[in-house]
Amino acid sequence: MASVAAQDVRRGPSGSRVVRERRTGVLWALPPVIVLALVFLYPLALVVQQSFSPDEGGTSLTPYTDVFASRSFRDALTTTVWLAVGSTVGCLVLGFVLALVIAFVPFPGGKAVAKFIDVFLSFPSFLITLALLFIYGSVGMANGIWTDVTGTADGPFHFLTTPWGVLLAEITFFTPFVMRPLLAAFSQMDTAQLEVASSLGAKPARIVRQVILPEALPALAAGGSLVLVMCLNEFGIVLFTGAKGVTTLPMLVYGKAILESDYPAACVVAVVNIAISVGLYSLYRMVSRRVGA
Repeated sequence: MASVAAQDVRRGPSGSRVVRERRTGVLWALPPVIVLALVFLYPLALVVQQSFSPDEGGTSLTPYTDVFASRSFRDALTTTVWLAVGSTVGCLVLGFVLALVIAFVPFPGGKAVAKFIDVFLSFPSFLITLALLFIYGSVGMANGIWTDVTGTADGPFHFLTTPWGVLLAEITFFTPFVMRPLLAAFSQMDTAQLEVASSLGAKPARIVRQVILPEALPALAAGGSLVLVMCLNEFGIVLFTGAKGVTTLPMLVYGKAILESDYPAACVVAVVNIAISVGLYSLYRMVSRRVGA
């Protein structure tokens, strides 16, 4: 009797309403799922499929073995990793120092600078690279001033076309992505802790190390993980600096596909790049959950 009554309840008006709501939810979810599948998942599946399709036809792991055995791939992977790690470390150090100054050192225009950080996040990466080229390029302002003062035919600043120039450009562009969560974390800090530490005779360096830094760790972990993922996939900065001999995984995909028309190899490199990015993004999400960011 109890089971019959339960079935009657499920078949009642409330049960029918729940079924209708579920059907309506499924219908509303179908359009974005279809668009996502057509715009993203289907092209991604084609890339993966092409990575297993050598030029001679059929399905094989030959493209992977050929790419993994090539020195160009190993060099690109090494360059990508060290540039991403170096840029992330630089962004963490510089972003932490700048966020400290903006948040805790009163100066005229501090609020305007903090708001400019939000605007800076919307800038395209090539714009920052062009700005650096205007300053430190071969015919940039710094070399122009040097030649005007010394009378020499050429200036000393040529590092933008080296890996160090790419590193400088990436640190310049991605540092605000670390500063933004840090400024948000600092704005929620209880200033009473800083006042108590200062009244007890703690020096600024000790206050930063023992009071501010522990509170900033979640924001640092989240911002650093995000910057690391974005640096691994950065293409515009490397392209616009024109750095000789600096080939990252995205640049290798471009070279294989556009310059060499080797689409299987390009797809293999793209799949590797995607796998690394997804793995690091998963790590970023895990770190964010654990530190509460």
